[in-house]
Amino acid sequence: MKTMIDKCTKEDALLRLRKIEGQIKGIHKMVEGERYCIDIINQVSAVSKALNGVALSVMKRHLESCVTEAAKAGKSQSKIKELIETIHRFVK
Repeated sequence: MKTMIDKCTKEDALLRLRKIEGQIKGIHKMVEGERYCIDIINQVSAVSKALNGVALSVMKRHLESCVTEAAKAGKSQSKIKELIETIHRFVK
């Protein structure tokens, strides 16, 4: 059985994602308005870092719950393998 994201992590992630959505709309307007390239790149970088923050928060929750529960049940190998594969995709 898969454990779902907890309420606190969910609310935090949704708040962050709403802010990111606003940032992306701002970038869209910057591009439409032909703003200075470096300003656009800086905003894209900020969005990328914000998205990474959401991913890390959800990953932390996954470690604290799903992986921990699997370890207690003696079934940690598949969860650890899944997490390692996810981390590899995340850092590429």
